[in-house]
Amino acid sequence: MAIDSADTADNPQVTGPPTASEYVAVEASPEFARLRKAFRSFVFPMTAAFFLWYALYVLLSAYARGFMDTKIVGHINVALVFGLLQFVSTFVIAWLYSRHADKNLDPIAEDLRAKLENRSNLEKSA
Repeated sequence: MAIDSADTADNPQVTGPPTASEYVAVEASPEFARLRKAFRSFVFPMTAAFFLWYALYVLLSAYARGFMDTKIVGHINVALVFGLLQFVSTFVIAWLYSRHADKNLDPIAEDLRAKLENRSNLEKSA
């Protein structure tokens, strides 16, 4: 495959890993701020919700033993159902995060990565 000299003049190829200053430039970019905001807008509320759900389970197990011992069907009680729902909620949160990342985080991250790999565009966006 022949390389056209005009292509190399317009699109200089930079080899080697990005430098610290290039990472700092990416971190200072508005795209990175959007990525960070999109990440935090999902993670912080979801973490708080899961922590409250788990704390409810622990507190009910400690202080509402009568309620948690209530039989639902046969030997299955409320405590067992709540415990199993902890696992279900973990998988649901992972699934929701995957959807959120695919839709909101990955496109921004891929754009930032492409700009970092093609460093000639990095200075233009900063």
